[in-house]
Amino acid sequence: MPAVPAAQLTLPDHAAVDHDISVLPRIFEDAISIAIFQRPLPADIAFSAQAQCQTDRAWQYSWLGHPDEAFIADLRRHIPAPDAASPLIEDMATIAEAIAFLFDTQTVGIRLRLLNSAMCPRFHCDNLPVRMVTTYLGPGSEWLPEYAINREGLGAPHPDRPDIATDTSAIQRLAPGDIALIKGSGWVGCEERGLVHRSPALENGSKRLLMSIDPA
Repeated sequence: MPAVPAAQLTLPDHAAVDHDISVLPRIFEDAISIAIFQRPLPADIAFSAQAQCQTDRAWQYSWLGHPDEAFIADLRRHIPAPDAASPLIEDMATIAEAIAFLFDTQTVGIRLRLLNSAMCPRFHCDNLPVRMVTTYLGPGSEWLPEYAINREGLGAPHPDRPDIATDTSAIQRLAPGDIALIKGSGWVGCEERGLVHRSPALENGSKRLLMSIDPA
């Protein structure tokens, strides 16, 4: 069964969702394991992102440091279509600066990936404190409400492991443009409650442009 956009499902208590960026600090609340800023992707950013996907090869870009002018210049040097990249780069830098400010750090790990297959197709929980994800092109990340998870199934695939999703109709999906903060098992107090999520399946020939940010 395909995942359903979050707006069409009743949200669990551990999810905070709003159309305003002020929802993101709610990730610091003990009960919240995902905070989603729902935003329609502006047309210029969508066109800029699409221009970076006009290549047959999967590619990725990584940066560890402050999201400053050096980051912007380095990204422009490595991105596939630099002449069309300004709206996308400006959006990435703005988001990265906001994440750095929110978590009071000068260092963030930024990764931009063009994918032509699911990166992490199995439901899992990240072994880190928190990660920001946003999809610029293609389907967004899928996640499970706590009531639909059997955590006994997490870990490396094994014939004896039970299915992780106990109710596939409960699978929720981020929309392109959404900015989500996801707690992992490395968040103090969330060791057994990190958000369970996965990469969406991609149809043959389809692509996904994903940015993730890890506060350092």
